[in-house]
Amino acid sequence: MTVHVVKSGESIWAIAQSYQVPISSIIEVNQLNQYGAIIPGLALYIPNNILPVRSQIVSQGDTLNRLANQFETTINLILTANPGIDPYQLKIGQKINIPSPIKLAMETLGFIVPYSPNTFLPFFNQIANNLTYLSIVSYSLTNEGYAYILLDDTKLITESIRLNVVPLLMIRNFVNDEFSPELIGSVLENPNYRQNLINSLMNFIIQKGYGGVSIDFEFIPPQRRLDFNLFLTELKTALGSLILHVNVHAKTEDIPTNRIIGAYDYAAIGRAADIVAVMTIDYGYPTGPPNPVSPLWWMEQVIRYAISLINPQKLQIALPLYGYDWRVSDNRTSAHSLLGAQNLSISAGSVIYYNLQAAAPYFTYWNGVEEHIVWFDDIRSFQEKYKLIDQYGLLGTTYWQLSLSFPQNWAYMNHNFQIK
Repeated sequence: MTVHVVKSGESIWAIAQSYQVPISSIIEVNQLNQYGAIIPGLALYIPNNILPVRSQIVSQGDTLNRLANQFETTINLILTANPGIDPYQLKIGQKINIPSPIKLAMETLGFIVPYSPNTFLPFFNQIANNLTYLSIVSYSLTNEGYAYILLDDTKLITESIRLNVVPLLMIRNFVNDEFSPELIGSVLENPNYRQNLINSLMNFIIQKGYGGVSIDFEFIPPQRRLDFNLFLTELKTALGSLILHVNVHAKTEDIPTNRIIGAYDYAAIGRAADIVAVMTIDYGYPTGPPNPVSPLWWMEQVIRYAISLINPQKLQIALPLYGYDWRVSDNRTSAHSLLGAQNLSISAGSVIYYNLQAAAPYFTYWNGVEEHIVWFDDIRSFQEKYKLIDQYGLLGTTYWQLSLSFPQNWAYMNHNFQIK
């Protein structure tokens, strides 16, 4: 595949001609309108048959010949993919792009809140080959620790199993559409309530045919840190061979008293869980100052810290299928799917700019007299973030959430990855 960034004055016809691909293919995979309207700075996915590109961090003893043999490619292809590289003096820590027929193998998980299962199922059928797990966001818990259903999950479980995607029961400490620190804190500190939660989770998992559980307890009171570790250990014992997937907030250091990240003991969670998903999202957050949602430089810092405590082959990072739209005057924020953000820039006639360090596009537009700034991700962003998985030997990634449209991603995955 190729990513083409639109330049001023270019037309969709000229771009199609330069790559010798049908205009209809570019329009379809990028979900442009039927007239192929584009804007400078827009990143277009160009479907073609060039080799996937792997990415490695040079380590002691690496040479171009060794890397070429390892990835079943040629030195010339590596040199072409890395302009300016000195083939005789590779530096430890240097990042190398490697065109290779050997696809990156990883495990992926998509979250879905089943507000409208019938609407989601046709799309799920299209992308199921790109998913290892489907985390169905349907459960919360009572004050006594009993899990209960918020949204019907039956159709999604059945279809997930049919499509060979492992369904996971996702439970959150949700009360009135918000995470409740008080709820999860009171349950975790009580041994009887913790056992109620484990027993009720196991009942739902067994009765409904889930392949395991995905835990998303957020804003856990920091003083419940050890209780959370104990709960996860006990839950994994009950699950046996079933999957324990745990979502944790991203951090670059341990601050045990912090109200957001203090309860997450990465090392202990990594020992208890089969998979730890670090939520490398919402660096730029609603009502906060406008910022990239998941800047590349920050994600890499989080990964380096996480793998110092967690086996990288247990670790997933998170990729957002959404961007944020801030009203500049007061930081009032709304969200768009990545396709929605792309289409907003086109309809507003706003040039898209790209922050290289963050690997994130952004644009501004006016709604009457109100200025807005939108930070989002495009296929360039995801391309760089997937490289982090390869460079650090991670298990894979998660996507929040699958009802948000980003068609370029699924086309990119079909061409570049082997999904376990």
